[in-house]
Amino acid sequence: MAQPRRIVIIGAGLGGATAAATLREHGYSGELVLLGAEDHRPYELPALSKGVLLGDADEPDWVRDANFYDEHDIDLRKNTIATRIELGARRVVDNQGGEHPYDRLVLATGSQPRLLPVPGAGLPGVRTLRTFDDSLALRAAFADAERAVVVGAGWIGTEAAAAARRHDVEVTVVDRVAAPLLPVLGPEVAEVFRGMHAEQGVHWRLEAGISEIVGDAAGIRAVRLADGTELPADVVVVAVGVSPRVELAHAAGLELADDGGVAVDASLRTSAPDVFAIGDIASHFHPRYGRRVRVEHWANAKNQGAHVAANLLDEHEPYTAAPYFFTDQYDLGCEYRGLADPDTDRLVVRGDLGTREFTAFWLREGHVTAAMNVNDWDATDALQRLVEDKLPVDEKTLTDGDLSSIG
Repeated sequence: MAQPRRIVIIGAGLGGATAAATLREHGYSGELVLLGAEDHRPYELPALSKGVLLGDADEPDWVRDANFYDEHDIDLRKNTIATRIELGARRVVDNQGGEHPYDRLVLATGSQPRLLPVPGAGLPGVRTLRTFDDSLALRAAFADAERAVVVGAGWIGTEAAAAARRHDVEVTVVDRVAAPLLPVLGPEVAEVFRGMHAEQGVHWRLEAGISEIVGDAAGIRAVRLADGTELPADVVVVAVGVSPRVELAHAAGLELADDGGVAVDASLRTSAPDVFAIGDIASHFHPRYGRRVRVEHWANAKNQGAHVAANLLDEHEPYTAAPYFFTDQYDLGCEYRGLADPDTDRLVVRGDLGTREFTAFWLREGHVTAAMNVNDWDATDALQRLVEDKLPVDEKTLTDGDLSSIG
């Protein structure tokens, strides 16, 4: 079958840029258009809440060098927002009136931070963290602040709290959950993160809601909790999750999934012919789990971007990679592979939670659903194999045995 003459990719983040680069690596020679809303060339997100926010780096990790797109004949359109997809005409319309006909289309529109539905949420000094510019602005705010309130005890919230402490800001983290990262890690492992942040001087207000952010046009004065307590603050970081950017897909008539993403099959195809979706917005029928999975992590965007390239050129390969993410907070570094349900899966720990050098395994029906290594990098290949291959294991081997011998 002949190659498509023109491929358009909406979204110049990690997923979209990786798809474009991989298409060229696969020998695709047709027209390739990459539409990006920002003024920056494509970059990766992890450094925004880590190195850049900490002050260890002044730039993110760029997906490719500055000259790569011109050298590989990728038409990178910065400051260009797709406003309409016309499936019948096979055309994308942008905010500048431009029209982009396509033979194949990739949606890689990513996510946007959720906002707080409380009075004062729009005051100066209330910040979210999603873009490079957000990260630079928040770093500058930390440099001038004495007290910060972080709303949300997930990955971005805890990383932002760690960065604020690096800048000598007094930090309070507020969340309705009983422990940070509880829905992902369960109570035992979540306590490791709670204790670590407490040792670094972070104050916790857990199982607490927010009723108002108090301030005026000059800035923030406090965060008022539902019980009336006021937490003085110069800056507020809202880290209560993200919402997939599916407005374009919905308006075009693409099928959406119950989880809010764009419904795609195992090979990342949407309900419309020749239209694909990847990254945060893709509610992907995952062959490994036999159900739809939508993942909002760096590795998923990168890996789906690379994978979709072959399918854009008429392959039908299912995407089967297990989810992966990592974090760095203070002196703790960890990697998580797989997809566990800590409410039902059995937790098995190798090492010592108290010393923060351990590997946590979540088990279901005799195999590992997820593994997280914390400050321990000796068995990463074995952990990947355990998760990817669903190898049968016993708890004694996980806690004390040679992991590389399994399978």
